Amino acid sequence: MSEKRQIDIDDCKKESRDRAKFYTYLLMSGLVIAWGFDYVVAKHVLTILQPLGLLFFKYTVGMVLIICIKLKTDRKSIVRKKDIPLFVLCSICGEILYFFCEYTAMDYIPVSLVTIILAFVPALSIIIERVIFKRTVTKPMAIGVTICILGVALIIGVDFEHLLQGRMIGYLLAFGAVFSWNAYNFLTASLHDRYSSITLTCTQLICTSLLTLPYAIHTMPPLEAFTPDMIGGIIYLGLINAGLGFLITVRSLHVIGPTSTALFSNFLPITSTFFGWILLHESISGVQLAGGAVVVAAACVVIKEKGKMEELS
Repeated sequence: MSEKRQIDIDDCKKESRDRAKFYTYLLMSGLVIAWGFDYVVAKHVLTILQPLGLLFFKYTVGMVLIICIKLKTDRKSIVRKKDIPLFVLCSICGEILYFFCEYTAMDYIPVSLVTIILAFVPALSIIIERVIFKRTVTKPMAIGVTICILGVALIIGVDFEHLLQGRMIGYLLAFGAVFSWNAYNFLTASLHDRYSSITLTCTQLICTSLLTLPYAIHTMPPLEAFTPDMIGGIIYLGLINAGLGFLITVRSLHVIGPTSTALFSNFLPITSTFFGWILLHESISGVQLAGGAVVVAAACVVIKEKGKMEELS
């Protein structure tokens, strides 16, 4: 093969990779916007459903989509019996507890504050890794974690006079979601080495749907409560949050890497604050906005530094 032909092939491959990255960035940007809108839809549907009831319907819709994709792309992968208890535990931590805390917190504090607290996830992950697993923490990571903590303290401190009027419950629930998501991440670490992403997601969707089914039946509202807009909201949450969102995220992990993918999710407070302000008429103080910006920026630093360490290891 001539040198010129090899150069042309390399240029074509580079152009193809660049095009794939461009479209992936567009998809992830659209997904962050859709996720921000999810909170508005969820708050509307939660007027007739309990949090775990919504989780059942949402994940059942997503499960149907993911099962169809799995049957087409990965039929041979089967879950081993010994891993089923771990899958169940992952569903309890990463789905049931996480979304129960997140959805219930929206009854006490604005959606924007919930998502800002959730941006604290990577900082807590670094703290857990350092305290429990004795892993190395770089100076930028330590600074980022410290700034995250200060930003969260600023957000809650501004609300000090309202804490005893119910907002404390909202903040505690939001932190509960942060802790449960971190527990989920550590629990699934070993499963990622043994199963494909589609098998992991499909199995956890099935586990979550089965675990929440009895509660959903017990708290089922009358059929007339399921108006067309409510049904549409449930389908939207199932397809975007639990279905298409997964497919886009998996593509992003392969094309632009885990660090860049995680950075996108950290901009969720921006879109959720916008939709909460426009559609839910929620507002937060300027100081809390500043605190939120500090948390998001510091969390981005933590994610990038963690990504560098993982590349070197």
